[in-house]
Amino acid sequence: MLQKILIVFVAVPLALILIALAVANRAMTPLTVDPFNPGNPHLTIELPLFVHLILALILGMIIGSVATWFRQGRYRRLARERTQEAEQLKRERETHTGELIRTEP
Repeated sequence: MLQKILIVFVAVPLALILIALAVANRAMTPLTVDPFNPGNPHLTIELPLFVHLILALILGMIIGSVATWFRQGRYRRLARERTQEAEQLKRERETHTGELIRTEP
């Protein structure tokens, strides 16, 4: 249910905005990587402005995802350790339960 709400209120308006940007910004725009020589043709790429915007959005999402992945690493490690401890305790309990059953008359 929450996923459907998010799609309706976030994804659909975002898609409409991106479509409007793509239609309104079809002119070719140069993107230069060299700030000291902006006319350098080897370091300049010329694409429609909406392509630059969408690529910037995608790059930002990738960088944010990687940063989040590294920031949450300690929580994943802690979860793995707790899972291993729980499995070890379960094995010990099963071993001791088996010993109790064998020792009872």
